[in-house]
Parts: sequence; structure tokens; C-alpha cells
Amino acid sequence: MILDLIPESTRAAGLEVLMKGAGKLTRFIPIPQPTLLVGPGASARLGQAIAGFGHARILIVTDAVIAKLGLLKPLTDALTAGGAQHVVFDEITPDAPIPLVERGVDFYRQHDCDAIVAFGGGSSMDASKAIAAAIANPNKTLRELAGYLKSRLNNPVRIYAVPTTAGTGSEVTVAAVIADPEQQAKLVIIDPRLVPKMAALDPSLMTGLPPHITAATGIDALTHAIESFVGRWTTPYSDGMALSAVGLIFENLPIAYRDGKNLAAREKMSLASTYAGFAFTRANVGYVHAIAHQFGGRYHTPHGLANAILLPHVLRYSLSAITDRLALLAVRARVGHEGESEDVLAQKFVDAVQQLNDDLGIPRYLDALREQDIPALAKAACAEGNTYPVPRYMTQSACEELIRQVLAPTQPAKSARPARPAARKPRAARKSKA
Repeated sequence: MILDLIPESTRAAGLEVLMKGAGKLTRFIPIPQPTLLVGPGASARLGQAIAGFGHARILIVTDAVIAKLGLLKPLTDALTAGGAQHVVFDEITPDAPIPLVERGVDFYRQHDCDAIVAFGGGSSMDASKAIAAAIANPNKTLRELAGYLKSRLNNPVRIYAVPTTAGTGSEVTVAAVIADPEQQAKLVIIDPRLVPKMAALDPSLMTGLPPHITAATGIDALTHAIESFVGRWTTPYSDGMALSAVGLIFENLPIAYRDGKNLAAREKMSLASTYAGFAFTRANVGYVHAIAHQFGGRYHTPHGLANAILLPHVLRYSLSAITDRLALLAVRARVGHEGESEDVLAQKFVDAVQQLNDDLGIPRYLDALREQDIPALAKAACAEGNTYPVPRYMTQSACEELIRQVLAPTQPAKSARPARPAARKPRAARKSKA
């Protein structure tokens, strides 16, 4: 490619100019905001509202675990009481792959549905958006829909959302991320018309989440907030949402992790996730996501976990370019004070992110990562990262080095250890033998 012939420094400068220009344009793209229902019982209230909209039949997209646990019942009871017909597609798996989304599309058509309720984690919501995009674009494949504004949603399917984790923020975002097994990669469909019309933030649906999922999804939300705050597309609105999210997460994520039944902490984490979703929908993300998407595509690493492992490393790489922004985050997270220097505050915040990871049991290494995969992972991550308004661009070698920092240390095999030289006998013993 011609781009590969351009010196890295010149390329980075050109990308910065391009991203600044794109950022000015994105500020004028209207992004709808869902009506939010917040608090215990919000899913039932959403069902009551949807039942009054006159849909012929509603498709509920979820996973088998959620269906088995009975978490759908408040919503479905409300739909039934309101006379709304519904069917359930409960086959969603983490990082829903293209063939699974296509089955969802067929299911939607077979049952003559005209609306979708996305019920679950990020995968259920992303799959719902992808199904909606495919229904509105019957002449395009999912691969053809990937990218910015590739769909023709003249009559988009109406989507409603009920998140059961506090992390992805997909209930308010423009993107759908699904897996492409053939390419071992992620596909991202981006269109403002995919934003759900209404969303229920119901903390009572989250009290049974295992601590490790609470941790990974919570740091996922933190990543969204931070990357939107330190990038080049920030706005006063995105900054306000990101700062609010960071403050709520540092205060409430440890509580929700230790005490999953704490409704107040769960509700605040739900709000933090949504605020972070608002922020990155407007201001975009960065290299944490660019690399995490490659881990997910190749190793099926849960997205939140991949983000959590990578976040401290990317912050350290970008530190010199975002010292002032990290200082503001440190004050909002209450890990530093306004009277301290920006350098001190910035370092305190990076250290606090790593400490939060450690406190939540987030591993420092990705066990699935293999040394031989790193060049390809870095190449793909740089290609994606160059489309984001990152504060400091990476070269291929810099990205490889950063990924290598999360490569699990290995112990040499016993057979590979060099043989120890035989101990020399004392001089006197050697003489006596002679």
C-alpha cells in the first residue's frame, strides 16, 4: 500500500489533521437519545410502554441463561397484560457471530415481527441492532453493512433495550459489533438510526451477576469514559458525561463487586455505563478498543476483560499527550487533589486504574495471547486505531511492544534448562587421585 511508504511521523501528522477535520463534521451528525426508565422494576415499566405502541409482534433477543433465570418475566408479563404479542429468540452467545445473527434475521421474518427488544448484555444488544440493520437492508450482507453509515435505514426496525450488565452502554450507542468467524475479526455497523428508542436501566436484573463479570463490564464502561475524554473529538457534552461516569465508577464499582445485591450501587453503575455510552457515541474510542477487538476476534476474549487488561498500558503509552486530561480525571475519581501538579495527578490516575483492576481481580496478562500472533494483531489494531481520534498514534512496532506487555510470562521447560556443570573437586582431592 502507498500508505506504508509514508514515514511514520508524517503519517501520524496527516492522521491527526484528518481526524480533527472528521471530528468537526461529526459534531453536526444528529444522534438520537433513548427515553430512559431507571430503577428497580424499570423493565416492567418498559413492557407497559411498548404494549401501548401497537406493534404486531415483538421479537425479544436474549441468551439462554437469561431466559432460564426468568429475568424476562417482568417484561413479558407486562407485554402480555397490555395485549402485545411477542416471541423469544434466546440463542445469543458472547460476540454473536454472523451465522447466528442471520438465524435471528430469519426468526424475525418467520414470525412477522415489527419491533425488537434487546434484553441482555452487549452481545444481545449488538445482535439486535445487526438484525434490525439486516431487515432494513435485505439486499446487503452483514459484511457489506459494516462501517460508517453503510445501511439504508429508510424504515428502520424500532429497537428497545434492557441491559443486564453495566458496561457496554449499547442501549444508547450507534454501533453494533458482531463477530466474523471466517476472518477472525469483529464487524462494526455504525448508524445513528440503530440507537434504541427506549431503554430500561433496571438494577434488580443485575444483582445476580458474578463478581468477575461485574468487574470486567464495569471496567469496560470506565474504558469508554476515559477514551472518549482523552481523544480528539471531545465536546462539552461528552466531557460532562465522561467525567460523571468516571466518578460514579470509582465510587460504586468496588461496592457492586463486593456486594452484588446492593441496588444503589448497581443503579449508579447502570447510569455510569449509560453516561459513558453517551460520551463515546459522540467522542469515539481509541487504541484500547482497537486492540481489544483483535483479541476478541482471534481468541474470543470477552470484550470487557480485554479492555480492562489493556487500559493501563494504553494510558501509559499516551500519558505524555494527555497529562492535563488525566489530571482532571484524577480529581473526579478522587485519587488526587486540585492543588497537585498535573504530572503528579496524571500518574496517580494511571496508577489508580491499575490498582482498581487489581482490586477487582482483573488479570494483568492474557493467557490466550501467543507471541507468533502479535505482528498480525498489531497490524490490524493499528489499521483500526488509525480511524479513531486517538491522542497519540502508534507505529506497528510500538503496538507490538504494547501487546507484548500483556503476554503471559512462561516458565522454561525443564528439559530446556542447560545442564549444570559438575562441581570441581577440591584441589587436594584431585592431587590424591593422581
